[in-house]
Amino acid sequence: MPSLKEIKGRIASVNSTRKITSAMKMVASSKLHHAQVAIQNMLPYETMLEHILKSFLAAEAEPQTIFDQERPVKRVAIVVFSSNSSLCGGFNANVIKLMQRTVDAYTQELGQGSVEVWPIGRKVAEKARKLGYDVQCDYAELIDHPQVRQCIDMAMELGRRFAEGEVDRVEILYHHFKSAGSQILTNKTFLPIDLEAELGRDHERDLTSNIATKKAQDYLRKNRRQRETKEGEVAPLNDNFIVEPDMNTVLSKLLPKMAHLMLYTALLDSVASEHAARMVAMQTATDNADELLRQLNLQYNKSRQQAITSELLDIVGGSVNN
Repeated sequence: MPSLKEIKGRIASVNSTRKITSAMKMVASSKLHHAQVAIQNMLPYETMLEHILKSFLAAEAEPQTIFDQERPVKRVAIVVFSSNSSLCGGFNANVIKLMQRTVDAYTQELGQGSVEVWPIGRKVAEKARKLGYDVQCDYAELIDHPQVRQCIDMAMELGRRFAEGEVDRVEILYHHFKSAGSQILTNKTFLPIDLEAELGRDHERDLTSNIATKKAQDYLRKNRRQRETKEGEVAPLNDNFIVEPDMNTVLSKLLPKMAHLMLYTALLDSVASEHAARMVAMQTATDNADELLRQLNLQYNKSRQQAITSELLDIVGGSVNN
């Protein structure tokens, strides 16, 4: 059995660790709030723009641009979002596993050297280089400081490579932020424009709460809004579009804007998911530290009582002998 001094040392060590995890949980909660506000301010515009544009393209009988035309896939670019730091549970491990599965699947189908990786986040960049993947530009600084300008530059470069035939498909791997307790690992087609995805796209989010308990998750799951259109409601969009001034002008303005907004949305989703995962991980670590402290205090009290009892028995035994 450990001595009282050893137990007191462990209690002090666990207390110090608990202070760190508790502070990191509060910092992650604050950063999550700011990330939720950023998504909330940008999301309505991006959602409606993508919905209008995809509905417009889907209503046309023939593809209107090279960006919504399917073609044989010979080379694939994968944009992967992760974090720059650790201590966020399985956040990085999950997206890295999805990246490996995706790259392996395309490698088996198209051959070696048919996939290039665009990492956004230090963790996925380090892993991709370690695995020997064809890694393109590293945008790790975007995770700490999300900027629209760099998303525009990345979207323009990917669009140029797609238009010139250097890549035939672009996919985005990231965590979709649904709520503080639910982040969904997502594989989304960036180019060519996926028109069918608009029909089943998930717009449900909870951007008002930082609660990640099981009870709150069950409540959100049971009270999900139904998307059935009631009688008398106006249909959100129809397929009777009048294009002014002409098709090429409209698409040349909207397509680049939608492309960089898709990347920016994925970036904000990933950042918010990282902070939510870290908040949950630090809360779990704090709870585990509390439980360990309870057990150590109980063990310390038992050992202390046993030592006192032993000393009393020695005193009583000595007095009897005298």
